[in-house]
Amino acid sequence: MKVATAICSALIIFSWAKTNAEIDFSRDVRPILNAHCTKCHGGIRAKSGLNLINKESVFSASESGLIPIVSGNLEKSELISRINHTDKEERMPPKNSLKKEQITTLNQWVKEGAKWPKHWSFKSLKETPKKKQTIDSIVEENLKVSKLNRSPIADKRTLIRRLSLDLLGLPPEPEEILSFESDESDDAYERLVKKLLSSPHFGERWARHWLDGARYADSDGYEKDNNRPNAWRWRKWVIDSINSDMPFDQFTIEQLAGDLLPNATPEQHLATAFHRQTLYNREGGVDAEEDRTKRTIDRSNTTASVWLGLTLECAQCHNHPYDPISQRDFYQFYAFFNNTDESETEVTKGFGDGTIKVRVLQQKDRETYIFRRGDFLQPIKEKGEILPLAPDSLSPIKLSNNNKLNRLDLAQWLVNEKNPLSTRVAVNDIWYRLFGKGLTEQKADFGTRSSPPVHLGLLDHLAEKFITMNWSRKSLIKYVVMSDTYKQSTKRRKKPAQIDPDNKLFHRQNRFRTDGEIIRDLFLSISGLLKHKIGGPSVFPPIPEGVAEQSFAGSFKWKTSNGDNRYRRGMYTFFKRTAPEPNLITFDCPNANVTIAKRNNSNTPIMALATLGNEVFHESAQAFAKRILSDKSCNDDQDRIKSSFVLCVARNPSPQETNEIIKLLQKGRSYYAVNSEEAKKMVGAYSCEMVNDNETASWITVTRILLNLDETINRE
Repeated sequence: MKVATAICSALIIFSWAKTNAEIDFSRDVRPILNAHCTKCHGGIRAKSGLNLINKESVFSASESGLIPIVSGNLEKSELISRINHTDKEERMPPKNSLKKEQITTLNQWVKEGAKWPKHWSFKSLKETPKKKQTIDSIVEENLKVSKLNRSPIADKRTLIRRLSLDLLGLPPEPEEILSFESDESDDAYERLVKKLLSSPHFGERWARHWLDGARYADSDGYEKDNNRPNAWRWRKWVIDSINSDMPFDQFTIEQLAGDLLPNATPEQHLATAFHRQTLYNREGGVDAEEDRTKRTIDRSNTTASVWLGLTLECAQCHNHPYDPISQRDFYQFYAFFNNTDESETEVTKGFGDGTIKVRVLQQKDRETYIFRRGDFLQPIKEKGEILPLAPDSLSPIKLSNNNKLNRLDLAQWLVNEKNPLSTRVAVNDIWYRLFGKGLTEQKADFGTRSSPPVHLGLLDHLAEKFITMNWSRKSLIKYVVMSDTYKQSTKRRKKPAQIDPDNKLFHRQNRFRTDGEIIRDLFLSISGLLKHKIGGPSVFPPIPEGVAEQSFAGSFKWKTSNGDNRYRRGMYTFFKRTAPEPNLITFDCPNANVTIAKRNNSNTPIMALATLGNEVFHESAQAFAKRILSDKSCNDDQDRIKSSFVLCVARNPSPQETNEIIKLLQKGRSYYAVNSEEAKKMVGAYSCEMVNDNETASWITVTRILLNLDETINRE
């Protein structure tokens, strides 16, 4: 099966590329160099002075005086001579010879002129071909090459549930489903999209994605892992900013340099707490400068990852092994954040609970030097002070004043049209959230190891749209979800599954499990327990005993919240770095120690054990049963089963499903008829006035199953 999949994937790439028979450097040549040559002739090592990451090095004379590559001339190209050499001692690579087809590719590349274009993700958007296109026309064009068609549009019930989960992270209510299904007007779908985009829960859903990249937590990390009682205020700022559709360029600038804006408001100072989310070591005996350096390095790496999709951290100790990023480039970028301190600021405006003190960023000039092998105790002062600059392989940053560059210059450069990386990374992230799969193979890495996307034209089309839409997140999301490509069914078809098994061409929608917080939200919402309040301090839902004791000296006490706070959305759960909420971790929530561009999305038996036995999920099953039994519009078992299915999966049950549920219900009734005490335990505090506990307990056995359906926790 793996071989067949690999062959099919190769055919896709081939069919996509066959319209251009010329050797493509990014697609055909660079992967060979990265896999076989850069270990000895790359960023970490450059034997004989040859660095195959660096274009200038490849086309210039090496230490031996020979030129590795001479465009169009095989005989004078030393690299070609060495890979073709018959002597094992002279042939390169020394141990693992290249395959015949790889040698042929390199030979043909040199014959054709050894074109070494700028990496696809570094190219200006203006360098890509322009023609009037839409999402659907671009996808359709690529599908035609492989003789495929898009899948049919999903039914209306699937679409409303998909949209609700993607945009709000919540299931639609039955009345919303029926209203949309019965609305036959041409603009029914568009009006639904607008309604969901204007919901205050939209900000909650999309803020959660941003918190992953920001490594948000409610504690410092390390051994003591002290609490951060006001961390939630920045989380609320993110929610409000997304709900108000703050343009992404402004959203970027305020978080990286809000304190440097003219007449900066308290909210703009608060925005810089994006970089307050670093770990902070408050243990006794810690070297304060070492910890500050670690936080500065983290801020540099996080910024490069979140906005540029680059693994800048690989160049901290030496030149990057794959990307054209030198160690000097790393410290030029690091210098922007080295000129920064954390400080406490008093914030009154925008908070009715009075003046408070969120730790935010402020400017403070320091000298920056390259560290020998990344060791902060070994600054290489003889190489001179390192000034804040962009990596040399990217477009330069404009100086906004007569002084050296600062974070404001950096932030404005990140969202400048001349720097296309940030736009591509941002729209790729939005696409990923709406399809469960990015337009690039490696979502977190836009560096030279990443192959050109099959849909590069679509990626750039969306990037340009984002800019022309004035960086409106909501407008771009609407544009994507209005496409037929988004509205496709997830159902697999035989021919497309054989030709495009990984759905690289987006011949259908993708089906995937919802995030950990959303699974909990689904259970609470379906059961009627979920309590809505936008923002506010983090809360403490029930967790298994002993978890909190993992913290330093057992000093952290998890006091379960009472009242509505017990049933808040999962994104508001207090996140302790050394003792995270186990349900969230079970469902692949990040540990908040590093920035996360893409969560794992696994399915394990432990997850089923959690949703079947954990207190919060069991309580949801109890409340769900009471909700169904209390519904006066349901007259019998069939009505209740139908209502339960609509709440869980937005559709009616099949006759076979109804029969199976009735069988289960009858088994429960028979069992609890002679085990009334167990029925009382099963029901707990969720007795229903309309029926006895035996009947309620029987329905709990049903609701537990329905809540744990694969279809319930997956997004179709």
